[in-house]
Amino acid sequence: MAVVTKTGGNTFIGRAANLISITTEEGHFQKVINRIGNFLILITVVLVLIILIYQLVHFHGAPNKKGDFITILGKVLVLTVAAIPVGLPTVMSVTMAVGAKQLAAKKVIVKRLTAVEEMASVSVLCSDKTGTLTLNELTFDEPYLANDYSSDDILLYSYLAAEAGANDPIEFAVRTAAEEQLEILKGRTHKHEVPGFKVTSFLPFNPSTKLTQATITNLETSSTFKVAKGAPQVIIRLVGGDDDAVRAVNALAKRGLRALGVARTVEGNMDQWELIGMISLIDPPRPDSAETIRRCNQMGVSVKMITGDQLIIAKEVAHRLGMQRVMLDAGHLVDSDKSEDEITEHVIRADGFAQVIPEHKYRVVELLQKRGILVGMTGDGVNDAPALKKANVGIAVHGCTDAARSAADIVLLAPGLSTIVDGLMTSRAIFQRMRSYALYRITSTVHFLMFFFIVVMAYDWSLPAHLLILICILNDLATLVIAVDNAQISIHPDKWRIGQLITMSIILGSCLTALSFAHFFTFWKHFGYAPVDDTAPYDDRKLESIMYLHVSSAPHFVIFSTRLTGYFWENLPSPIFAAVIIGTQIIALLMVIFGGLTPKVPAGQAIVVLLISFMYFILLDFVKVQIFKLWSFELTATFVPTSVRRHKLADRKAAKIQQERVWGSVDKVRKIAVMAAVVSSFQEKPLHAEHHAEHHAVEEVK
Repeated sequence: MAVVTKTGGNTFIGRAANLISITTEEGHFQKVINRIGNFLILITVVLVLIILIYQLVHFHGAPNKKGDFITILGKVLVLTVAAIPVGLPTVMSVTMAVGAKQLAAKKVIVKRLTAVEEMASVSVLCSDKTGTLTLNELTFDEPYLANDYSSDDILLYSYLAAEAGANDPIEFAVRTAAEEQLEILKGRTHKHEVPGFKVTSFLPFNPSTKLTQATITNLETSSTFKVAKGAPQVIIRLVGGDDDAVRAVNALAKRGLRALGVARTVEGNMDQWELIGMISLIDPPRPDSAETIRRCNQMGVSVKMITGDQLIIAKEVAHRLGMQRVMLDAGHLVDSDKSEDEITEHVIRADGFAQVIPEHKYRVVELLQKRGILVGMTGDGVNDAPALKKANVGIAVHGCTDAARSAADIVLLAPGLSTIVDGLMTSRAIFQRMRSYALYRITSTVHFLMFFFIVVMAYDWSLPAHLLILICILNDLATLVIAVDNAQISIHPDKWRIGQLITMSIILGSCLTALSFAHFFTFWKHFGYAPVDDTAPYDDRKLESIMYLHVSSAPHFVIFSTRLTGYFWENLPSPIFAAVIIGTQIIALLMVIFGGLTPKVPAGQAIVVLLISFMYFILLDFVKVQIFKLWSFELTATFVPTSVRRHKLADRKAAKIQQERVWGSVDKVRKIAVMAAVVSSFQEKPLHAEHHAEHHAVEEVK
C-alpha cells in the first residue's frame, strides 16, 4: 500500500522538466548579430532612400531616360546589395564551425554552434559538485587510529567486516580501498577470500544494531576473534567508551567527513573489544578539478560550486579544491526578508551554495544573468538539466544522464573538467576572429556608403554593377579564411562592445573615405580620368578601374589591423590568411592592368594605388591603437549617458573610493606596526647593553 501525494508536474522530476520547457530565450550571439545587422541595414536604407528621392527629383524629365524610375531604382538597388553585409552570418558561422571541429578533436562536442562564441564571454562558471567536481565515489580519507594500529590494519579489519558482493556504496568503498592498497589482497585466486584468514560467521548490517560483525579464524595461529564495523557511537559504546575517539569523530563531522568505527576482540577473550580506529569516507574531487578551477580563475572566470549536500561537506570539498569557503545554504536564495538586489549581491560574492534543489540552481543562473553576467553551468544529473538549459552555455560532463545531455549546449566525452579550459581558450580565439571580421566589415560598409553617397549625390557617378558585386564576392570569400587565422587570446572574458565597435568603424571608415576622395580627385584632376557614366567610350572610363582597385584593396587590407586591439605586428597573421587576402587584391590588380572587366590602366599607376592601400592600413593601425587607449567606460557614459550607464559609473566610483579608504586604513596599520617594531627595538637595546656591561664586569672580577 502507498499514498500518492504528488503527480506529473508537481513531482521532483516534473518540476525540473517544467523549468526546462519554459526556458526559450534568444541566444546572446544572435542578439549581437541582429544589432550589427540592423545598424548596417538601417544606415544603408536611409542613405539609399535619400539618393533615390534626390535623383528622382533632380533628374525628373531628363533625356535618355536618366530620370526614369526603373533606371534610378536599378542603380540604388545595386548599391544596396553591395552595401548590406550578406556575408556576415556566413563568415561568423564558418569561423564557429572550424572552432567546433577543433574542440571535437579534444573530445568536446558542441551541440549548439553559437555556444562556441558565447563561451568566450562567460565570466561565471557554476558547477554541480557530485559527479562533476567530484568522482561521485566514496573513498577512504585519512583515518583516526587507536591502540598502535596502522592504516593497513584498519583497512584489513574493515575488509574482513565487509559484506562480500553487497551493492552498498560504503561496503564498495571499503572493499575497493583495501584491494588497491593491501598487498595481501593482490593476486588472490578467489576474490572473496583473505589469505591467512577464514570468515566462520557473518552478521550483515542491521538498522537496529547499526553495525556488521564477522567471526574470523587466523589460519596460522588457529586463534579466533571478532571484528565489528559500524556507526561511530555504536563502536565506541562497544569498546567501553573512548573520549579521544569521540573528539576525532566530532572533528571529522565538522569537516563533512563520514566516519565509521572499526573494532576487534582482544586475543583470548571473545567478549572484550578494543578500538582499531575510525575510517573516514568522502566523495573526493576529480584529479583535475583543482587545476581546472585555478586556470579558470587565471582566465577571469569565477567558479561557483552548487550542491545538494550539507553545508559542511560543501566547505570541505571547496577547501580541497583550493576555492574560498564562502558557502551559502539554499535559504539565502529564497529569503523573503531581502530584496532581489540584495540576494543577487550575495550570489555574486558567494563561492558556492549547498542544500539546493533544481529550482535553486536555476535561480542562481537567472539572478546572475539579470545582472548582465554571462553564465556557464556544468552538471551531470537530471536535477542539473534546468540550470544547464537556462545558462548561456550549458556543459554536460562525461558520464552524464540523457536529460543533462539533452539540455546542454556542449558535451564532454572525456572524464574530468580540464577540457573546459581548452574550450575557453578555443572560444576566445574564435571570438577575436569574429570581432576582427565584424570591425572590418562594418568599417568597409561605412566607407562604401559614405564615399558612394557623396559621389552619387555630387557627381552622379558610381562603379558599374558588375564591379560592385565583384568586390563583395571576392572580398567576402577571401575573409572566410579568417577562421584559421592566428588569434591573440584574451586573459579576461571577452565582451561585445557594440558602441565601441560602431564608433571605431565610423572613424576608420571616415579615414578610408578621405583616402578614396584623394584618389578620386587626383586621378580626375591630375591624370584626366573624368567621372563619366557608362554611355561614354570604354577607354574614357579609366577612373572606374582606379576606383575599383582602390575600393577593393584599401578596406580589405584594414583587416590586418582589426585583428588586434594593439599594433598589428604584435601577433602576425597566419601565412595562409595573409596569402589569401593579398592574393585577392593581386587578382584585382591584374584585372585593371590587363583589362577585360574594366578598362586598362598603366601598370605603374595600378601598383601605386595598391601600395598606397597597403601602407594606409599601417597608418590606420596607429589611429586604432590610440582610440583603444583613450576608450573607457567613463568616456562612453559621458557621451551616451543612459540611466544604466550612469548608475554603473556611480557604483564604480563609489567602489573605488571605498577601496582607497580600505587601502588607506591598511597603510595606517602598517605604519603603526612599523613604529611599534622600532620602539620595541629601542627598548631592547638598553637591556642588551646593560646585560653586556654586567657580563663584562663579571669577567673582570674573574
